[in-house]
Amino acid sequence: MRADRLISLVLLLRQRGRMTADALARELEVSTRTVLRDIEALSASGVPVYSERGRHGGFALLPGFRTELAGLNHDEALALLTAGASRGGRDLGLGPELASALRKVVDALPERHRATTSEGAGRFLVEPETDLLSRPTDVEPVPGPVLGEVRRAVLSGNRLRIRYAAADQEPRWRTVDPVGLVTVRGRRYLLATRSGADRTYRLSRVSDAARLAEPARRPEAVDLEQAWRERCARFLSGDHLAVRVRVDPARREELLDTAVAVRAEEPGADGGLLLEVTFQDARHAEWALWRLGTDVEALAPPSLRAALRERAAALAARYGDGSAGADA
Repeated sequence: MRADRLISLVLLLRQRGRMTADALARELEVSTRTVLRDIEALSASGVPVYSERGRHGGFALLPGFRTELAGLNHDEALALLTAGASRGGRDLGLGPELASALRKVVDALPERHRATTSEGAGRFLVEPETDLLSRPTDVEPVPGPVLGEVRRAVLSGNRLRIRYAAADQEPRWRTVDPVGLVTVRGRRYLLATRSGADRTYRLSRVSDAARLAEPARRPEAVDLEQAWRERCARFLSGDHLAVRVRVDPARREELLDTAVAVRAEEPGADGGLLLEVTFQDARHAEWALWRLGTDVEALAPPSLRAALRERAAALAARYGDGSAGADA
């Protein structure tokens, strides 16, 4: 662990030039005292790091100290930096490791490619925090220790115990065989098997996790994208009601909080959003749309439109003449 930190420290000084101990400590997520000890260790091992005192002082490397990886060309490095700028690493709890890896990529580039590649990667934005309508993306929080333990079990191929709360149920412990991790629109899922049957667990509903010593019972190789498609298809083919709606963008998240799944989404001509969502049944859909009032309109199926119309007509009849009830 310390060796990785020392390499990151050298790369930071290579790429940013002079930096103070406080700035290095913030970047490396350690204490200033640890940075000073690491600087001493680098100097003792022959790395030409020196300090400058004064208001604009700090630590720096002697010019010319570097290593190059000649086999990495401009476009290859650009692809790595662009992919690294997405939320994938952060969503899987690998943010610091990703930052360290990207520093190594930049530092390993030949001098002629380094500046143009770094600048070029800054021209690409992948998975921004908000969309074109300034709606924040919905990132579900997952405790760091839980995410780390799940990730390690997936990679090591060990069985996993999770404390999972299914919808409308109390949390309870389950022992599963992890297959892979999937991130979709800020939501993270564990694909696993349990007693030989496919299971999909939403990580935001996992409150605790423990990797077991026992090897997982799973295939040696997996096509995770194909496995995800198959599970999505099975989920959507269940006994659910598909509904097409037009919704005010400001109420989108409220609608999705009540839906089972989102099948499609596109902008509408009137500034609204057109969504195809699924609900558990007609009663569930009627309740979910009614609570949003005129900010949502059911476009299909006709039976749902009729049910909402009848409910609205009954309410209008109740209050239509403006007079209070006879027993008021």
